[in-house]
Amino acid sequence: MKEIKNKEGQTLHIIYRKSDLEALDFREDISTEKEFLQLAAIKIPANHKFRGHKHLRLVRETDITQECWIVIGGKVKTFHYDEEDNLLEENILEVGDATITFRGGHNYQALEDGALVYEIKTGPYMGQAKDKTFLNNE
Repeated sequence: MKEIKNKEGQTLHIIYRKSDLEALDFREDISTEKEFLQLAAIKIPANHKFRGHKHLRLVRETDITQECWIVIGGKVKTFHYDEEDNLLEENILEVGDATITFRGGHNYQALEDGALVYEIKTGPYMGQAKDKTFLNNE
């Protein structure tokens, strides 16, 4: 797991590689409990069955959209920015790799035709005008 931090040492982004997942014994919480978007990696042994459950309704308040991309086909190049729109890192993600953004900006570029990515983010989505601002450095 690779953390991308700002100057103050706060984690803005995480890159989690498929190889990180393969090295697990069972489970790793990728997000800390304080983040709105929770991501965990789980390596499930044969015949393991989780206990059936449902989640309780609970009013939660969020003031930021956090987002996760999981590459399921092809390769993508990611661009991770700090809160002041400065480019911190570029990384190549391959099948099974994921990136999660808690704060700061991000972008990605397909490096292969037909690259496939799952995008998961906190909601509800209230439209582009209320959800995002575009970076002026591209």
